[in-house]
Formats: sequence, structure tokens, C-alpha cells
Amino acid sequence: MSVSTRIRYRSAVPVPWAAAVSWTAAGLVVVLLLAVIVRLPWAGDLGMHAATLQRLRHDPLHPGNPLVDADTPSPYYSPWMLLLGLLARASGWSVFVVLRIAAVAGLALLVTGVWRYVRTLSAHRAAPALGLLSLLLVWGTTAYTWSGFPGLGSLALTVSYPSTFALGLAFHLWARLTTALRGAGGWGTWLGLGAVWAVVLLCHQFTGVVASIGALAALLAVRRPRSIPWPQLAAALLLGAALLAAWPYYDFFALVGAGDDLADTHRGLYRDWPVRYGLVLAGVAALAARARRDPRDPLLLFFALGLLFVAAGWLTGRHSWGRALPAALIPAQLALALEALEAGRRWLRAAWAVLLTGVLLAGAWVQSGTLGYVLPRDALPAPVEARYREPWNGYHWITPWVRYGDVVLAEKHPARRIPAYGPYTVAPGYPDVFLPDADRRTSAVERYFTPGTPAAVRRDVERTYGARWVVDAYHVLDDTGLRPVATGPDGQVLYRVPGP
Repeated sequence: MSVSTRIRYRSAVPVPWAAAVSWTAAGLVVVLLLAVIVRLPWAGDLGMHAATLQRLRHDPLHPGNPLVDADTPSPYYSPWMLLLGLLARASGWSVFVVLRIAAVAGLALLVTGVWRYVRTLSAHRAAPALGLLSLLLVWGTTAYTWSGFPGLGSLALTVSYPSTFALGLAFHLWARLTTALRGAGGWGTWLGLGAVWAVVLLCHQFTGVVASIGALAALLAVRRPRSIPWPQLAAALLLGAALLAAWPYYDFFALVGAGDDLADTHRGLYRDWPVRYGLVLAGVAALAARARRDPRDPLLLFFALGLLFVAAGWLTGRHSWGRALPAALIPAQLALALEALEAGRRWLRAAWAVLLTGVLLAGAWVQSGTLGYVLPRDALPAPVEARYREPWNGYHWITPWVRYGDVVLAEKHPARRIPAYGPYTVAPGYPDVFLPDADRRTSAVERYFTPGTPAAVRRDVERTYGARWVVDAYHVLDDTGLRPVATGPDGQVLYRVPGP
């Protein structure tokens, strides 16, 4: 029996109300995310992506480092960000307007990608909507945010990031690859798949790993390997590799070993699994049920490969490999949604549907704080308000004095936001594998903000890095040589550096 025949057979008994309820719920969640985009809450890496757009808008051919005044490449200069930077340059819109456009485009790509991929797995009308709801809500018992992890609360803060665009593109890649492996595609289709694969990797390397694992699972799920068009597949891989090598803004292959430098950053991905991913265990049970029916089920293979990759990262201490966790979570989430529609017997489908409903309601409650990005805080019920996390304050208050390209001395967390408005900082707020003196810059900033540091040492740091301004966010400076210019939120002070 062919895959398409099995799909039609399992979905032969439609449940109209299930489709209506599922699509209504999914539509409400999408509307909520669109409302979040209007506000665009500031948190996480938003400053980095805004800074990237600032540099590309200013000089799309030679943008330099996005955070510090240095001529270095950056993996943040991806095809997607280049396109957005050109849009900002041509339109004159602020980078925050362009990031909202990026968020709408990324969300649309993700929703349509999930729809297309799930349709390759099931013909049931409710399947795409339930798949999307599971992807957004079936996570853990505590809210968890990380780019490339598309939980509802996480996506609300990262929807404008390149990771969302890349994940949406990955779903489209898996969908088109699946149909191509069933014989629906010629040379043009396969070359297009190779190009899309390269774009995903260039836009967000960790999501590119997830996309590659999903693509490999689709290949392994083919029952007759001889039916795979090997010449076209080889050509797709060669084209993708060529595009990766030819990308002029950074050396993609230099990043292969860079993950070891980010081990400390990603160690937390391997902690607190029950509270972060506990609800996904229901999806693992659904995968076990699918495995009994079909040991070559594509979602089962996807999950197994993803789990092996993440486990290898834990065993070898390469904790950055934990960023591939969506490769294990996504297939389990989708399997749970499909099992409620496709389990063999009616009573069994009903049992899975009850389990899915309970898990979705639990996940919605866990991530209910997302409502706080749309509604006034005082309008939230007290239990929901307790789950809401206030976004960060921006640094627009320094822009009347600090101009594009000025260098600002600031500690780590302010340094993650200040470049969003055009200035540079002395030390990058994020790890930078292409900045050779990153450690020296970080040490200089730490020394500068250490209470009791002699004024002469501070003047030397200012001269060395051409700093014109200082932002004291934590009230630690005691330097009478600095002249206060403005005061911002939480009593932060902008100082002008004394002239030569």
C-alpha cells in the first residue's frame, strides 16, 4: 500500500467539527501573534538583528561588524537580512518597522510551511491546524524562550528573527522534498531544493541543522531507495554547498568548529528537561504508536535522528548541538496531533483526542503570559499576570545626543541593545567568533566599570577604542571626569567622554 493510499485510508472518516474547532483555535493563535508583532516586544537578540539591519542599510556591500567598530565578517549577514537591509535603505523606514515586516513574513512562511508539510503526512482537514497548535503549545510546564524553538511564548519574542524565517523555509523544504521523492519534480525542483537548503543554513545555522536532519529523515523513509533520483539529489547537494562557499559576507564553513566556543551559552539547553519539554512526552507516546504501524514512519525517523544528534552533543560536551532539539521535538509534536485523527479504531482516536486536548490546554495555560504583550498589564487576570514577563527598555533616549557610528562604552546587557540605534559599543554584547580581539575588548570594559579604577586607566580605554560616550546602567561609576548628559529608565546615565 502506498503512502498516499495509507493517508487517504486513515482519513476516510471526516470529522467536520474537529476541523472547524481546530482551524478556529489556530486562527486565534495566529491573530494573537499578529497583535504581538504590532508591539514587537523587546527582548533577547532583537538588538543584534536591529544592529545588523543598521549596518546593511548604511553600507550593504561592506557593513563591517554589526556591534563594534571593526571590519570583520558576521554570520548575521544572511540573505534574508541583506534583503531586509536593502528594503530599509530603499524605503527609509526605521529598522524596527522593517523588523515588523520581517515578523509578518516569517510568521506567514512558518504557518504555510507547517500546513504544506503536514499535508504530506495526512489528508485530514484538521491536521494542519492541529499540527500548528501542537507546535506552538506542546512544550513543557514552564515557559521557555529560545530562537528556533517555536513555542508560543518563544515565538512572540523571536518572530522577527531570522530563525523564524529559516524554520518556516525548512518546513517548506521538507514538504517539497517529500513530494519530490514521490516523483513530483524534475531537475528544476531538485536544484531549487538545494538552493533553499543553503539559504536556510546561511540564515540561521542551527535551524539549518534541524532542516538537514528532517531532510535526511525524508530520504531514509523512502521504501525503495532505487526510486530516489540520485543524480538530481547529488546536483542539489553540490549546488547548496557551492552557494554556501560563495556567500561573500562570512565564511560559512569556518563556523563548523565555532560551536565549541559557545558551549557555556548552550549548556542550559540540557537542564530542566521535565519542566521545559515534559508535555512532549505525549508526542513520544504517539510516535511509539506510529512505530508499531510503520517502523519507517518519517516522523519516527526524524525524531530518532534528532535525538541522536542532541544526545551526541551532551555526551561529547558540545552543548551547542542542543540547538538541534527542535529536530526531536517537532516530529513528536506533530505525531501527537496526527494520532488524534488517524489512530486505527474510533475509541483509540477519541482517547488520543482527549489527551491532545488536555496537553494543548495545559500548554496554553503555561504560555498564557503571551497575552501581556497585547493587553494592558492591569487588564490581565492575576494568575496570567504572574506568567507575564516585562520586555526590556530600549535606548532611544540616547539618540538625541549619540549619533550613528559613535562608540559607546557600556556593559554587556546595555551593549546588546545600544547598537540597534546605530552606535557601536567597545565590546560585543554577544559571542563573536570572527572578532579576534573580543576577549581583550571585554576585559577592557570590565576594567573600566570596576569601581575604584583610576581615571587615567579609564581615559586610556576611551582613547584606545575611540569611545565618545559612556552608559552607566548599574550606577557603578565614580569618575568625576565624565560629564552627565541624560538620564534614562532605572536611573541609567549617559556621560560624555572628556575631550582630548
